[in-house]
Amino acid sequence: MPYRKLGRTSDQRKALLRDLATDLIINERIETTEARAKELRSVVEKLITLGKRGDLHARRQAAAFVRPKSADAESKQDAVQKLFSVIAPRYNERQGGYTRIMKLGPRRGDGAPVVIIELVEEEEKVNS
Repeated sequence: MPYRKLGRTSDQRKALLRDLATDLIINERIETTEARAKELRSVVEKLITLGKRGDLHARRQAAAFVRPKSADAESKQDAVQKLFSVIAPRYNERQGGYTRIMKLGPRRGDGAPVVIIELVEEEEKVNS
C-alpha cells in the first residue's frame, strides 16, 4: 500500500511528519487531520520500537529523525531523551499498537476530518 502524499512534495512531507512526531512524543496527544494522523502512526510506532531497542545505534537513528525540541523545561530533557527514558519503557511488554486515533468530526473551516492521536496508556492492558 503506498503512503499518503498529503498534498506536499517529499521534503515538505518529511518535515511535516518530523514535526508531528516530535510534538506527539513531547505532548503524548495532538489534534490533526485524519490523513496526517494515519501516516504519523507508522512513523511514531517505528520510533517507539527504536526506543525499546535502546542501543546507541537506535538512539542515533531516532535523533536523526526527531527534531531537537525541549520536552521539559525543568528537567532539560529533549524529545529523544523522553522517547528513550519515559515512553519506550512504558511499552516493554507490548508488541506494537502504541497509538490510538479518536475521531472528533469535521473541521469548521474546510470540513476536513479532525482526529486526536495519542499514545496509549499501558495501564489499560493490565486492568483488562
